[in-house]
Amino acid sequence: MSEMVIGETGHPAARGTKTGAVVLESFSYDDQIVRMFATATLIWGIVAFLVGLIVAVLLVLPWASFGLPYLSFGRLRPLHTNAAIFAFAGNAIFAAVYYSTQRLCKARMWSDLLSAVHFWGWQLIIVSAAVTLPLGITQSKEYAELEWPIDLAIAVVWVIFGLNFTMTLVKRRERHMYVALWFYIATIVTVAILHIFNNLVVPAGILKSYSIYAGVQDAFMQWWYGHNAVAFFLTTPFLGLMYYFLPKAAERPVFSYKLSIIHFWSLVFIYIWAGPHHLHYTATPAWASSLGMVFSLMLWMPSWGGMINGLLTLRGAWHKVATDPVLKFFVVGITFYGMATFEGPMLSIKSVNALSHYTDWTIAHVHAGALGWNGFMTFGMLYWLLPRIFQTKLFSTKLATWHFWLGTIGILLYIVPIYVAGLTQGLMWRAFDGQGNLVYPQFVQTVNAIKPMWWARIIGGSLFLAGALLMAYNYLMTWLSRPRTYQVTVYQAAPLSAEYADAPAPAPRIDGVLDAGKRLDVWLQAGWHRVWERMPIRFTVWVTIAVLVASAFEIIPTFLIRSNVPTIATVKPYTPLELAGRDIYVAEGCYNCHSQMIRPIFAETERYGEYSKAGEFVYDHPFQWGSRRIGPDLARQGGKNSVLWHIEHFRNPSELVKGSVMPVYAHLEQTKLNFKEIPSRVWAAKMLGAPYQAELDNGITMAQEQAAKLVQDLVSQGSKAQVTGPDGQPIELAETQAIALIAYLQRLGTDLYASPPAASSPAAAPTAATPPAAESAPAASRANEDARSQSEATATETVADTAAETTGLNAKAETVGEGLGLTVESTGPMGGQ
Repeated sequence: MSEMVIGETGHPAARGTKTGAVVLESFSYDDQIVRMFATATLIWGIVAFLVGLIVAVLLVLPWASFGLPYLSFGRLRPLHTNAAIFAFAGNAIFAAVYYSTQRLCKARMWSDLLSAVHFWGWQLIIVSAAVTLPLGITQSKEYAELEWPIDLAIAVVWVIFGLNFTMTLVKRRERHMYVALWFYIATIVTVAILHIFNNLVVPAGILKSYSIYAGVQDAFMQWWYGHNAVAFFLTTPFLGLMYYFLPKAAERPVFSYKLSIIHFWSLVFIYIWAGPHHLHYTATPAWASSLGMVFSLMLWMPSWGGMINGLLTLRGAWHKVATDPVLKFFVVGITFYGMATFEGPMLSIKSVNALSHYTDWTIAHVHAGALGWNGFMTFGMLYWLLPRIFQTKLFSTKLATWHFWLGTIGILLYIVPIYVAGLTQGLMWRAFDGQGNLVYPQFVQTVNAIKPMWWARIIGGSLFLAGALLMAYNYLMTWLSRPRTYQVTVYQAAPLSAEYADAPAPAPRIDGVLDAGKRLDVWLQAGWHRVWERMPIRFTVWVTIAVLVASAFEIIPTFLIRSNVPTIATVKPYTPLELAGRDIYVAEGCYNCHSQMIRPIFAETERYGEYSKAGEFVYDHPFQWGSRRIGPDLARQGGKNSVLWHIEHFRNPSELVKGSVMPVYAHLEQTKLNFKEIPSRVWAAKMLGAPYQAELDNGITMAQEQAAKLVQDLVSQGSKAQVTGPDGQPIELAETQAIALIAYLQRLGTDLYASPPAASSPAAAPTAATPPAAESAPAASRANEDARSQSEATATETVADTAAETTGLNAKAETVGEGLGLTVESTGPMGGQ
């Protein structure tokens, strides 16, 4: 391939130059799009790290939100994760793809216009997320929180990106696709499939929707998506980055071509099965989570194959690591990849997961991968790119080295204390004394025990952010030293001929065996793969088939086998007010701190009550099982505390529960509930299978009646029916978000013990879902006795632990209607925070 240099204004199309019998085409690379994505990577990275630091501070100093709802932990945590994944890592992926694809294909991107639309469309999506998430506009599905209009925009922009990439492959001038391109193909195909199927919703407004899946199926789809978003957004594209930029920086070829093939296809086929290991011991069918565990363990070998392939690429170049900060970042990044891909399969083992799940151990694991693998690979790539895309010398190698050490120490100071915190939590939650009682019965005791580790994390996060700021300065100074006009190199290469003869199939390397053995030996030599590498469309089709087949084997049985979700006759849909309260729970991000899933583990049933059943969640769109416990589980919260307790808890949680890290939610009683939105949400729930009848026409009236009854109970407990608004005017509590949220909390977990439904619509009357806290203690006791005597006959799923059930129900009856005094120590909603 020949080349020449022209000024920046020359961007020649593929013009032909005849050389003998060969026509050479002239072309140049579009580095402007690389510069744009690289700059966006650094800017959004600093934003993501800063928000993460703020979120870490809010955990130990909840008052730092100043009572502002959009600065609470629950709303900012999704902003942090989305910024880190889709803004920082996403822009890094695109910078890597646009730079390497053009050079690997010997072709400019197919369309400069599509490249620009992709860039600005993606930045608009990020800004939309930055605006909507702090406002409480969310689906509440981890890594998929954005609402349906933004999801549609993501799909459109991703298709534009995929089309531009695919057409560049089609128009390439290099016959065979290099390994990095394989990983890019897998990323584009699989992310599209995951995004579309996980975000199928029924809109209930311009910025509100409900997942078409409910309960167990929704949890399964979410972690099919969530785990594979990590696989195909944070792993495969960064492996493509590794396979291109590491050999370039080390000036050494990839260690093993055959290992690359094994690494790639093993990841593509095996990874997609592993998601259900996030659901061990939940209401998900045990066969599904066990299958996820098996495939997670299988992932260890190909993942380490990729790590070994990366590190051994440095053979003969290790001396460069001592002086080259780019290689320093790459070596540590690949090492963290190896650590994370060993720990992930280990955490999928049921006995380990029983201890680690819902603890900060998972947080440490995720950040080891995100900061160590994704962060350091991105920093290494950017330092390698800066002199090339800005056509000048890197401003300071010494500053880059300082960044490396600050980042490395920062990661270690972050993850080590959080590993300790996770182990501490898991062990304290399951600790029993000699009499069989919980050693730490109050959840807040475990929170107070790990606060020092949270402080240490802040120090580590600060160092990591300081390193990124050093890079920003280095980046800026390098950019300032760029030439006035960028030189554009024009290359010449021959187009691919229509006819091409593949190399003959390799001969068997073994004798004295059956023909089948010889054929297997020929297949293992991977000549067939060399043929596929020159056929991008066929290659893409086979990747798609591998992903879809693996997904179908898990998803279809989960949806079609009825025994996966046994029916419980007493489970009813939410009343209109409870549905509105659930939306508030989602908007405030309560799922970031609380689970709603009691696992059939003795320590959990002793602490929270009867374990959760699959049939309890059939009307939960989306599910709210959570993935972390900063506060106690809420699956059996209904009726444990009075309405007054909840109101006071919203106003001043740390006063009610000493040591709580829950922020103040006083704004809930200052914010009026928009009753006009209730009908559209009831209709959406009806479309998803909720057997509503009267609610469709009388939803607002029914919600107002239930709210009035809750306020009546509140007044009987010694409080007032009104509060003073910020303008000094009285506000009726029955019209506020606080009462709607309390209605939802008082409903949680009560259906399992409810009386059988009448023959009419199960949700036709508000009284059918009257929160237990609104009853008198004797009435609640009688209801509990009825539930105990009839639950076996009315539910397909029966209560397994009679003693635990009796204890839980008696405790509920004793606390109902008692007001504030007797429940200050209990594990109420967000009480352990």
